[in-house]
Amino acid sequence: MNTSDKSVVGPSRASRVFSSLSAGGAASPLKRSFWMLEAESPLQACATLQGHAVADVAIIGGGYVGLWTALTIKDISPDTKVVVIEQDVCGGGASGRNGGFVMSWWPKIASLLTFSETQEALFLARASEQAIGEIEAFCGRYGIDAHFRRAGWLWTATSEAQLESWRATIAACERVGEKPFEAVSSDEVALRTGSGVHRSGVLERTNATVQPAALIRGMRRVALERGVLIYENSQVREFTHDCPSVIRTANGEIRAETVVLATNAWAASIPELSRLIVPVNSSIVVTEPVPDRLRSIGWTGGEAITDSQLMVNYYRTTRDGRIAFGKGTGALAFGSAIGSTFSYHEASCSLALQDFRRTYPMLADVPISHAWSGPIDRTYDSLPVFGTLPGTEHVHYGIGWSGNGVGPSRIGGKILASLALRRSDEWSHCSLVERKPKQFPPEPIKYLGGSLVRRAVLRKERREAVDGKARRIDIALARLAPSGLEDKA
Repeated sequence: MNTSDKSVVGPSRASRVFSSLSAGGAASPLKRSFWMLEAESPLQACATLQGHAVADVAIIGGGYVGLWTALTIKDISPDTKVVVIEQDVCGGGASGRNGGFVMSWWPKIASLLTFSETQEALFLARASEQAIGEIEAFCGRYGIDAHFRRAGWLWTATSEAQLESWRATIAACERVGEKPFEAVSSDEVALRTGSGVHRSGVLERTNATVQPAALIRGMRRVALERGVLIYENSQVREFTHDCPSVIRTANGEIRAETVVLATNAWAASIPELSRLIVPVNSSIVVTEPVPDRLRSIGWTGGEAITDSQLMVNYYRTTRDGRIAFGKGTGALAFGSAIGSTFSYHEASCSLALQDFRRTYPMLADVPISHAWSGPIDRTYDSLPVFGTLPGTEHVHYGIGWSGNGVGPSRIGGKILASLALRRSDEWSHCSLVERKPKQFPPEPIKYLGGSLVRRAVLRKERREAVDGKARRIDIALARLAPSGLEDKA
């Protein structure tokens, strides 16, 4: 994703954007993820924007959402001149830093039903499941070795407080006539995960895992082959709101009839969008390869796994036998500034490591080879929001992926392509477009209140992890937190 940071709207109706996180900046160096390092050797960065250029559609952000939008536009209208502007390299943001879970929206069916009619909610949930297969087919068609593996997702309980967390979601699925989840016995879930800390669970078979950077690298190649112009290492400093918009970088500018903002958490710097999302930390630790140890504990099926905490633990194995163990720690930055909190946050990485050691105590001697952090652009209900920037008719956005963007970004590309091409179809008119979710408060309440709630959630879940009783004040404050990765009972 494009790593743009602070934005203000001046009298000229221009959004001015400045960066605080870059691959080469001395003040806040970007720590690469294991995924990016593993896929780094063949990388040849695209040219930096120099001078003047024109585009029919300019996309700010070279992550999953931006590239799926570009590719979908080319599918629909091959002659459209599409330009992608990325501050770092494609995937340098959230798209190359996530856990590689390719999930559906079935865990969010209850949230979808709060603003959608039943058939519309079913359309979006089914489309999110279909998107998993579309990503697999895309990789096969273009020879992309993204380590795609459809081994399913285990949604588990690792404490008494988490038992039956999925009950309300399963009930909501049944009310609309769907059964995407299968019950898994306590013995089976312990066996399949390789850890007795898992007490029960349900399985969604359609879900998959990928090597996130390998996927984005393949998408980038295909986009270039299909005539999309990509400028990397080109930080956007300003884009005007008039039409056509002028997008300015340090060394050049692009005049575009349509602009798509695909900047993930960095969109919080744009005043019109700042209260729709809050950037929160998620951190991942990765072990050295231990394929023999994985076989010894029985975790050989390649399942993606999460527990049922709000500060969710999520983990999977890799092709070479590593464990990638992540934790949504919820750490914030004042003013939603994208700095070191979202590159390498030592305290958050330590929380992920502690939970890994608690979950797999038999692997206490296994060394950690990589650790990093990344941003999640969380909405209140953890579903994305699409729309057109107020005061414009040609600047469109899709934000709020909330930690589940690898699969649903495929849908995001369809929605944004339809908006950019001014098409009237099921995507431009779907209920995710111009919806009015609950907003976050302005600063400093956003940071101070969010930090207070985060500490309460952390205390509550630490006690519950050992079957202790959480304090009433922490339970009350935790109820103020935004919805998590799954809708829970």
